[in-house]
Amino acid sequence: MRPLIVTAFVSADGVMEAPGGEEGYRNSGWTFKDVEFDEAAYEIKGREQEETTALLLGRRSYEAFAPVWPTMEEFAEYNAMPRYVVSTTLESDDERWPATVLRSLDDVAALKETEGGPIAVHGSATLGHALADAGLVDRYHLLVFPLLLGAGKRLFSDADKDTTRLRLAEYEAYGNGIMKCVYDVNP
Repeated sequence: MRPLIVTAFVSADGVMEAPGGEEGYRNSGWTFKDVEFDEAAYEIKGREQEETTALLLGRRSYEAFAPVWPTMEEFAEYNAMPRYVVSTTLESDDERWPATVLRSLDDVAALKETEGGPIAVHGSATLGHALADAGLVDRYHLLVFPLLLGAGKRLFSDADKDTTRLRLAEYEAYGNGIMKCVYDVNP
């Protein structure tokens, strides 16, 4: 079975919204505005791109990434791999960044059963909630920033559910206060 990895920048209070500067969020751009850059903290992002074999996105993240990511040299590996977008409303994929549209979590579960390596989920808060609540997430790659942002989209849903056990598989602290936490789900 292909592992499904949710990768995210997250504040210490669990906010993942607008880390790169998207419009409409009061603390937009918090990853680079409010924390000193330390290249070492981002090592995992390069490793993810090398190890990932497919991208899985929610509709809103796909629509935000499609006009931008294909032009970014630093995402060359992501741009070359298969992409999947989970949506019940998307009419068709974006020709600038083609993707296969999946209509349900059952389709995601079927994708996990195919041959291949890890599938990474970037952004996609709503999809991430649904995947976790359905028990489809195998691993989290988190860069936790030393910030409290208050309001904003959260990494984890507030669903009333049984405990999900995590095993810390990898961690590191950096001089700028960022913590890398890699968790395996239900070890």
